[in-house]
Amino acid sequence: MPVSYVVALDVGGTSMKGGLVTFSGEVTVFPGRPTGRERGPEAAVANIRSYVSELADAGSRSFGGAPAGVGLAVPGIVSATVALYSANIGWRDVPVSAFVPAGLPAALGHDVRTGGLAESVFGAGRDVSDFLFLPLGTGIAGAVVLAGEPYGGAKGWGGEIGHTTVWPDGEKCACGQHGCLETYASAGALTRRYATRTGDAATAKEIVERAPDDACAAEVLGDAIEALAISLASYTLLLDPAMIVIGGGLGEAGPVLLDPLAERLAARLAFREPPPLRQSALGVRAGMLGAAILGWRAAGQPTWSPDLRSVL
Repeated sequence: MPVSYVVALDVGGTSMKGGLVTFSGEVTVFPGRPTGRERGPEAAVANIRSYVSELADAGSRSFGGAPAGVGLAVPGIVSATVALYSANIGWRDVPVSAFVPAGLPAALGHDVRTGGLAESVFGAGRDVSDFLFLPLGTGIAGAVVLAGEPYGGAKGWGGEIGHTTVWPDGEKCACGQHGCLETYASAGALTRRYATRTGDAATAKEIVERAPDDACAAEVLGDAIEALAISLASYTLLLDPAMIVIGGGLGEAGPVLLDPLAERLAARLAFREPPPLRQSALGVRAGMLGAAILGWRAAGQPTWSPDLRSVL
């Protein structure tokens, strides 16, 4: 008897990862693919469509039929039906139908907000209604989760906390502003700022590991933590989240990052308790699992939320 499933795709700037997720919550992850963005946005769209077709074919062989829907988490400004703009990939106004084989119900979501949706349904935020999901990767953007749903704002720019200013006279950001959070606290910023001081192209993970015994690593990491504390204090005073969930590659540092960040955040909130900081429960799987939620919504199952604890 056929098993109902969706195709879930998490598309980044340079690579994408996908899987099949059944209605009961069985997750099958497949090897990733490059987006091919270096050949232009049309090539990237074609590669995504080809990857979705491959996954749908694999699902047909395994589960006995076509997918019920497709969910895609993509970078940039996006609605449920149109990828409006992505600086990373270069596309503009691409309809969701261009990413999938003809006839399949499909929905798009912003990559970070889709990850926040997954943390809300399956992960660290499942027991609260309002929280900030903040993945610290090559760049920084956040998912403002209100009443259990990511909030994108009036025109889809909501959550761009990485480009809020922490030091007005600080280093210039790639966005054109000065002193942005992303310029100090992203994984890419740690690598760049450490290399400027030492000439060593260490990864963010290596910099965190070196910090106890390396003065330059400690300085760069300390600047990142201070920038995060400044930004998160402002966020806390404005929106009063029940918690802040830290994800992304740098978030994998766990207590090495979260413990000093919690101390500095508390120090900047003189008259109130800070919200608790939690490490992402889903890690790098957040985007794909959020895409699965979008896929099931496209298939007419808006409340799909099986217990995935046995497979996470």
